[in-house]
Amino acid sequence: MTEYLFYHPLEIRYADIDAQGHLNNAKFLTFFEQARIQYLRHLGLFREGTSFMEIGVILADIHVAFRAPVLWGMDVRVGVATIHLGNKSMKVAQCLKNGIDGPIMAEGEVVLVTYDYHSGATLPLPPNWREAIKSFENIS
Repeated sequence: MTEYLFYHPLEIRYADIDAQGHLNNAKFLTFFEQARIQYLRHLGLFREGTSFMEIGVILADIHVAFRAPVLWGMDVRVGVATIHLGNKSMKVAQCLKNGIDGPIMAEGEVVLVTYDYHSGATLPLPPNWREAIKSFENIS
């Protein structure tokens, strides 16, 4: 089981609810992305005002498992944890949790590839990213 050291709180807005009365499936991807950006900010790897063209990562793969319906008004937060660092990529686990001690409502994994948007080519994972993530996550 993944240990999440970083969580980002989110509000389930009325507009996020679908006709069945629960969080629309597509919103999970948006919420995961929002939490990943906050995770990168927390680690000092992305700053407000930086162009997304300069972040240097591109989403390569994503999987989401829906565990329980998320309803309007729920107190939710999204956990983010880097679980693997490759040469040019990183695997990130994420979960959407009900409250602080509540159940996991959805969980997933994302593969981010370090990427130069100007040349259209992959890049090695920057050393400062590797060190910041290893230090925060206590991984080798």
